[in-house]
Amino acid sequence: MEKIFENNKKWVERKLNEDPDYFNKLAKGQTPRYLYIGCSDSRIPINEVTGTGPGEIFVHRNIANMVVHTDMNLLSVLQYAVEVLKVKDIIVCGHYGCGGVAAAASNKQFGLIDNWLRNIKDVIRLHEPELLSIKDEEQRHRRLVELNIIEQVLNLSKTSIIQNAMQTDNPPKLYGLVYDLSEGLLRDLNVLEQSDYMKRYEHIYSLEQDA
Repeated sequence: MEKIFENNKKWVERKLNEDPDYFNKLAKGQTPRYLYIGCSDSRIPINEVTGTGPGEIFVHRNIANMVVHTDMNLLSVLQYAVEVLKVKDIIVCGHYGCGGVAAAASNKQFGLIDNWLRNIKDVIRLHEPELLSIKDEEQRHRRLVELNIIEQVLNLSKTSIIQNAMQTDNPPKLYGLVYDLSEGLLRDLNVLEQSDYMKRYEHIYSLEQDA
């Protein structure tokens, strides 16, 4: 912990040298443009990866960047970001080499986390024919990472929070991004543009507000 405190002091000194009013400005509030829903993996410092500073990205992280409809933590973050902070863009970001995705693809037990990974096993079930057609294991895992991101963006679009936001004049845009640890680059999977999922099931998932 001594290293943490020492680095913190150096960071404060550096920021004050750059702008003596830096922390006073931050203390006045936040107006982030983005909500980032990402994996808890320690190798993805999202502010560094995106070149953004404090106050620009509202962040929620969990194992394998999941959007689970019974996760009150995520739903609370989502509602606050959409209805209070008025974010303009919501990003679900996964990454190749995700340990959570790899664990879900195996037939091993890992303990309590198995209950969380069941959500990824559902993604495998939905896309099993495509995944079984990929013979190379690494490529199959990479594709599962992408499919998991796609399904989580769709899960996001089905929440009542987003359904209600879509009926406003300025609804947030949803994105599914994948991060390549070996290159450091983000790639847009163009989820909602490429998928007709919501159109096919709009009669089930779309919600109408009472007049």
